[in-house]
Amino acid sequence: MGFLKSFFRELRYYPSAIVGTLIILALVGLAVYAVVAIPYRRAIFLWRGTSEVWYRNPKMVPPEWVNYFRSKKLPLTIDLDSRREGQVERSEKKVGKGKQIDLTYTFDYTADEFPPEIVFYFFPTYHSKQPFVSGEWITPDGRKIRLGNFSVTQGYSFHMGQDKDLARRVRRMFHREVPADIGLLTDPASLPKDTSQPIKQENLRPLKGRYTVHISAITFAPDDDVQAELLVYGGAHGIAGTDHLRRDLTVGLLWGAPVAMAFGLISALVIGLATMIIAAVGVWYGGIVDDLIQRITEINMVLPFLPILIMVGIFVSRSLWMIMVVTIALSIFGAGIKSYRAMFLQLRESPYIEAAQAYGAGNGRIIFLYLIPRILPMLIPGFISAIPSFVFLEASLAVLGIGDPVLPTWGKIIQDAQANAALYKGLYYWILEPSVLLMITGLGFALLGFALDRIFNPRLRQE
Repeated sequence: MGFLKSFFRELRYYPSAIVGTLIILALVGLAVYAVVAIPYRRAIFLWRGTSEVWYRNPKMVPPEWVNYFRSKKLPLTIDLDSRREGQVERSEKKVGKGKQIDLTYTFDYTADEFPPEIVFYFFPTYHSKQPFVSGEWITPDGRKIRLGNFSVTQGYSFHMGQDKDLARRVRRMFHREVPADIGLLTDPASLPKDTSQPIKQENLRPLKGRYTVHISAITFAPDDDVQAELLVYGGAHGIAGTDHLRRDLTVGLLWGAPVAMAFGLISALVIGLATMIIAAVGVWYGGIVDDLIQRITEINMVLPFLPILIMVGIFVSRSLWMIMVVTIALSIFGAGIKSYRAMFLQLRESPYIEAAQAYGAGNGRIIFLYLIPRILPMLIPGFISAIPSFVFLEASLAVLGIGDPVLPTWGKIIQDAQANAALYKGLYYWILEPSVLLMITGLGFALLGFALDRIFNPRLRQE
């Protein structure tokens, strides 16, 4: 207890240690929150989820908070589902053997930019004949645009920006070429008066106000039904944005913390302790034992570490835990054994070691109670400083495509962003968010590690 009190008393004199400790505590808290809020199975299900899980999210859009720094505000997703009570006005009347179902959607559009997509998702139930649907779009200034007439099956989706008939109707209305989903929201006053001039989408502006969409469905049996969901996708989403699979990056960023901390902590702790014990055993027993350990270390030091990991990831397994096991196996007999050996050689000749031998202490007792504890404080700064190197290693392997295909990690997010040309498309958030978390992790452990090195190493203390 006296040692701990003295340690924390000295720690107060190093502001960098306090800042580093606060960063590490925040990362640990983030990791605990991620595991509690999104259990492992749920996180894997979400991260590997198909469009059925994430279809309500817009694709590759920045976080919502970017609107605080923009003069033209990006729209947020508008989701109106007739299956949810109170969101859509619904009425039914009997028609022949079936019925007519009328759905009325109303929403206010107040953003300065156009939405990336407008989609209707239909969820019909029918016995034999598919329901027949027609739709009408009414703008705030009273213009009516027929969406189309079509039969719907289970899971049918109507993408307004991809329908050729709707595109022709919008073109006739504006007397020029305008994308259908843009034209539905365009303010006619923003169009150039000369119809021969080409339209630049960046010069168009949306017409703000209340929009109404009427959907009329005809069924052919009394038990048939039609439900529909209108999604006016936003140009921003959540606190972290989305990726190319519409996944909310919050899941990956949150779960990247426990994965990174577990990989870094376990690897650094196991390698540090194992290296120290092996060096102590070699020094104490000497002779052939020490020679064997030194030869293994020298051979291991010339092995190509990264290519071996890549080869294991390609030909054996890309599991995070397999990569960790190989990393530990290749790092135990590393350069650290040489450093610890030099320290143990000095301690072996100390008087208290001779006294322990005189009292009849066994080899194991001398190694674990007299040799190792003397330099154990020197392990702590190295252990703390080594953690971010293993975190960066896992991220680097993921960026190279050798990351765990199941677990969401910061490196995997960067790799996905790179594969989908995020920087080229201006989607900087996709790379910056995990990169900043990696840098903060490295900064926190580095600040604490440097301070601990000064505390435990008398030669580095300031007078």
